[in-house]
Formats: sequence, structure tokens, C-alpha cells
Amino acid sequence: MEWTRGETIGRGAFASINLAIPKGKSPTLPLVMAVKSCDLSHSATLINEQEVLRRLGDCPQIIRCFGAGLTSAEEEGGSDRYNLFLEYAPGGSLLDEAKRRGGRLPETEVRRHARSVLEAVKHIHSRGFVHGDIKVQNILIFPAVNGRGDTHVKVADFGLAGKVGIQRIHPESLADGRGTRFEWKGTPLNMSPEAVNENDYGPPSDVWAIGCAVVEMTTGRPAWDHPADCNIYELMMRIGVGDEIPAIPEDISEEGKDFLLKCFVKDPEKRWTAEMLLNHPFVAHHNSCCNLVISPSPRCHFDFMQRYSSIQYPWEFPSEGTDFVPSDVSDKTRKSVIKRMESLACEEMPNWEDSENVWITLRCPDSLSGQTTEAE
Repeated sequence: MEWTRGETIGRGAFASINLAIPKGKSPTLPLVMAVKSCDLSHSATLINEQEVLRRLGDCPQIIRCFGAGLTSAEEEGGSDRYNLFLEYAPGGSLLDEAKRRGGRLPETEVRRHARSVLEAVKHIHSRGFVHGDIKVQNILIFPAVNGRGDTHVKVADFGLAGKVGIQRIHPESLADGRGTRFEWKGTPLNMSPEAVNENDYGPPSDVWAIGCAVVEMTTGRPAWDHPADCNIYELMMRIGVGDEIPAIPEDISEEGKDFLLKCFVKDPEKRWTAEMLLNHPFVAHHNSCCNLVISPSPRCHFDFMQRYSSIQYPWEFPSEGTDFVPSDVSDKTRKSVIKRMESLACEEMPNWEDSENVWITLRCPDSLSGQTTEAE
């Protein structure tokens, strides 16, 4: 597959995210994708993400993957790169949306988005996997298609996902002779008690994290009131020891309070499952597919332009188990992405020649650019 790398829209510790435009027409590819790229030496997380998404198969509430491939040091002007092609979310994340709207979302939207996330997590668990890092930064927003229905969300960033029942063991523990040591992974503020205490990242840990995400959508603040400059081990003690749970927002409905209490049961054996929570009154009447025409990805550059053309985004996308920070792309450059796509509103094929050298044509080996398949 030949493709063109566009401007950077996100950056993390080991990976960056760019716009990606396939060259030529393809019935299986959208005209705009997001490509997550990293040096080949740091590609384990992206390789895991591709494999998990392949085995999960299609789900309307999960980000789509369009394959992966390598680009050489000669093509990139630096080092060999591993590239993962994903569905592009023009609305950014739920965190971005909350920031645009003053820090929090109305409860009607919280209910609808919570149901979509539960649908995704139910599917993940049914295939024998755990996401491992559910948070508002990893829940991406897609606009209504053709102006019909509401915006909808999809769960993204499966770099830390894994099979149910497999513990996360520190790689050095097998060689240092001191026994097994656990390695905390994911977002500390959303970790479950069993993950803190026993390195147990099972399906119940995803449910706990969903509760944390609902609190953050409702209040605009993390579920745990823990200053950033405080010792992380103090937070781990609060999560793992005793009966303390995240504070339940006072201004959420009684149904919402009860929903969160079901998510924040300390004992994972007694915590409600995603399937059980889908029948909870807080989300039961908010079908994520109701009155919604779902498109798996923008079919052209303009599927998303009408709703979002006047909005600037922080473009925070997570990768490698860490939060993305805004890249050093200027506001002027961010706006140019929108303007450039608006200018393509014609029936002719796009001409990228007059683009001030910000587009780089790349080619992935055919053997490495496979499409997603049904789960095994």
C-alpha cells in the first residue's frame, strides 16, 4: 500500500500520530486515516495493538484497524518505522470534548457514551481479552453521519490489552533471582484495587475504570482527588487498602450514583460485569445505536468537516501506555489541516503537489500491509 504521511496530530513517549492518505482508490480503505508510528525497536506495543484488534474483529464501538507496515530509514530520513493504520477520529477524545465544553458533559451524553463503552468492553471480554487502560483519553468521538443522529464514541488504544488470566510480570523478575515482581501498567488514577494489590488485570478491572471515566465525564476531574505532585505510592495505598472508593459526584442522578457504586465494588468477584451494567437504568434506555447511522470511518475528507470545521483540537491521542501531550504544532498549522480538507470539496481527485512539502509519500511492503480479518 502506498500512502502519504500528513501533519502530526499527536505525540507520545515513543510514538507519533499523523494523518495518512492512501494513494489510489480502495474499496476497503477510507480516504483519511490516522497512522501511529514508532521506531521499530519500540514497536512491541503497536504490534500487540494490531494483533488484539485483529482478533477482536468488527465492533461498532471499537476503533477499526486497517493494517500495518514498515517504512525504511531511507524513506523516513531517520530510522526504520513501524506504522499502524487506524480509523481517524476527527472529534478527538472525550477529554477534548469536555475541555471544549467547559470541563464536563451533560448527564444525557454521559449515559449514552457510557453505554457505548460498555458495549465495547462487553465485546472485548467476550473474546477473552481485557483492555487494560479504559479512560476518557482513549474514548474517541465520531460525528453524526450526514447530520443525522448524535455523535458517537469508540474505544481506542489497545496497546496494553491482553488475554484474560495472563499476569503482567516485570521482565527483569525472571533473571534477577529475587522472585516475581509485578509491573503496574495503565493509568494509576483508573487502576482497580486488584490490579494494585495482585497485578490482576481481569475483566472487572475494566469495569472499575469505566466507573472512573463516568466520574471524570460528569465532574471534569479524575475520580481520585490526588494532586499530581504527591507520591504515587500514596495513591496506590488508597486504592488497594481499606474500604475507600472514589467520591460519588453529588450532582449526578440517583441512577448514576447506583451505577457507580456497582462499578466501585472493591471485591472484583462481586463487582457488576459489563453485560450486567448494560441493563442498569442509568444506561438501559440509551441504546448507543439508536437513531444513529454509524459509519466505520469517514468515507471522504468532508464527512466530518461540517460539524467540526470551526473547532480547534488539542489532538491528544494515547500510545505506549502513556498520555499524549499536545505536539509542537502551532494553532496556525492545526487550522491549515481543516482548511486544506475543505478546499478538496470537488469531484476531481485531490492534487497534493502544492502542499509546501509537508506530505511525504511512503510505500509499505505488500506483505506487511494486510487488512483486518475476522477474529480467530
